Amino acid sequence: MTDISSASAKTASKPNGEKGKTFARKVKNYSRYERFWHWSQAILIFLLAFSGFTVHGTIRIIPFHSAVMMHDIAAFALIFLWLFTAFWTFTTGQWRHFIPTNAGLWEVIMHYLVGMMRGQPHPYKRTLSRKQNPLQSFAYFSIMTVVGPLLWLSGLAYMFYSFWEGNAGNNDIFSTIVLLHLVGAFLMVAFVIGHIYMVTTGKTLSHYTKAMITGFEDMELTEAEVTYLETHEPDRIK
Repeated sequence: MTDISSASAKTASKPNGEKGKTFARKVKNYSRYERFWHWSQAILIFLLAFSGFTVHGTIRIIPFHSAVMMHDIAAFALIFLWLFTAFWTFTTGQWRHFIPTNAGLWEVIMHYLVGMMRGQPHPYKRTLSRKQNPLQSFAYFSIMTVVGPLLWLSGLAYMFYSFWEGNAGNNDIFSTIVLLHLVGAFLMVAFVIGHIYMVTTGKTLSHYTKAMITGFEDMELTEAEVTYLETHEPDRIK
């Protein structure tokens, strides 16, 4: 792989490279903040799932009151993290990577269902302007616009139930809120399980994990993309 990368780098440096040809290079696709966001979010979601299912009575490892405190602290930390990340995403223009698209979505789905088992190459090629494949964009967009708000709103209503429990009929509303929060929790857990599974589908078991630690991953770049990075963002390319 090193020889291929070296050869590609030499070819990319030629002024008259073959039109349409791509070059294998290591590109820094994930900034320091994106990696911090990813790992801190993973820890907080784990703490929320663990403490939440303890409060629900599904598991009993730590005392109930400790689980409630852990859940509340982790919930507020995650809400703050998501709000700040939303601000960061829009101010840096990274939101463009998360907008879902139907283009190539079915091909990606079929790859994970069938093609991958047959050893077929991934149908989606990352670009500098679109580093998420259509299925990833759809999943992340759903989490940020549906599952996340469902958990926040139902969780906050659950947390501050003592402020509105005295009104007539609120027991039924409370039961609905608890159900919605539980549905959101299971959807989040399902996403995490699917996410962990997808991590194992890289070239090696550590391929995607390493990318989210170092920020760099292998990409096939056009000559124009290589030139752009070497000229304007040399620290992003190896």
